[in-house]
Amino acid sequence: MPHSHFVGNRRRGRGFVAMEARASRFFLLCLSCCYCMIPSLLAAWALSEEAENQGQCLEIADQISATKFNPYEKVTNPSLAPRHLEDLPGFTRSVYERDHALITPESQVFNPLPGWVNTEGAYLITPAMGAHFVMYIAKMGENSSSGLPQNEVERFIFLVEGEVELSTFSRYRHHLLVDSYTYLPPNIDHKITAASSSTIIIFERRYLKERNEAPELIIGNTEEQPILETSGEVFALRKLLPTSPTYDFNIHVMDFQPGEYLNVKELHYFQHGLVLLEGRGIYRLGEKWYPVQAGDAIWMAPFVTQWYAALGQSKSRYLLYKDVNRDPLLHPF
Repeated sequence: MPHSHFVGNRRRGRGFVAMEARASRFFLLCLSCCYCMIPSLLAAWALSEEAENQGQCLEIADQISATKFNPYEKVTNPSLAPRHLEDLPGFTRSVYERDHALITPESQVFNPLPGWVNTEGAYLITPAMGAHFVMYIAKMGENSSSGLPQNEVERFIFLVEGEVELSTFSRYRHHLLVDSYTYLPPNIDHKITAASSSTIIIFERRYLKERNEAPELIIGNTEEQPILETSGEVFALRKLLPTSPTYDFNIHVMDFQPGEYLNVKELHYFQHGLVLLEGRGIYRLGEKWYPVQAGDAIWMAPFVTQWYAALGQSKSRYLLYKDVNRDPLLHPF
């Protein structure tokens, strides 16, 4: 009996070992299957993550598209806006002198523009100062439209907020976005319309004809214009109009990185109208020094000393009117 009992136990032990071996093989098979499925599971997880991320990216893109970043936002909403000065009655940074003027946002007065629909404008430079041109800001409301300038008056428009449509009575239409501009020769029928709130800077002057050639309608965008060499200077210069003698003024866009400044302390017979589009800095006009920021406007008469240095942590950009290609005796002073 003891021998047979031992044999029985040994047989049962062998059976247990066999079952254990089969269980081990089954476990290894399952583990192998799971291991083989890991790449598929990881791939599926990655796809789900990618889909989720793409959804988030699309959502973010939609939000960005809805907000539409505007580099010139500080022109219409400056860092030091009129609302910040409500507790300082009578305070303004604006200055008017015989040969220059600084017109800051808290001093700009808007009124309905003659001939325009649902539009208010602030005249910043006019012949009353001694200038031979006009510079003004026009704030166009919903379903607004422009009027026409006087006969023989040329017009330049630069968009700083919103979007507008230019149409001529020859059925020409063009959509203008921020940083776009148009030059309109004298006596050309045209209309600027805006479906929603938009802001434009306008220069006008009576055209001084010197030859038989006539200026042409021009439409462009600032960033499409090449950066020109400026001997002895470090700023980036773009000219928005042709330099040919047909045109009696030009519009410059000038970029300064923080710390850059004009090398030449200019003193010349040209007149300037300027709007600071981005950044901040110091402007010397005559014997005075003015802190300036985006949204400020400046008039410079002939032969006023002028110099600029960019401050802050971002670039400065300004829009500058300059009369060119004409004998100084032709200007009606």
